[in-house]
Amino acid sequence: MSSWRKNQGAKVEIISAREEKLELVYPCSWSYKLIASEVEALKQAIRDVISEREHKLTHSKSSNGGKYISMNLNMLVHNEDDRNFIYEALKAHQHVKMVL
Repeated sequence: MSSWRKNQGAKVEIISAREEKLELVYPCSWSYKLIASEVEALKQAIRDVISEREHKLTHSKSSNGGKYISMNLNMLVHNEDDRNFIYEALKAHQHVKMVL
């Protein structure tokens, strides 16, 4: 049995700096905001990290000078480890400037 199935339906509390608790029930939809220099490079980074997993990518903003673009990546995450792995892998990718 894969690890995400073991944690399926688990509740996780995330405590922010403002002392607010966010309770997540997995699996759930999650959104990552990605910042990069080029749309095609960002799409390649997403393919490299999540491969064929179903997702939705939408444009968010472009910088005034056009040097950077931001896009929203929405997808189903199966558990906290899955969510964090995707975040860290995107953050470490050479084509991704920032992940929020």
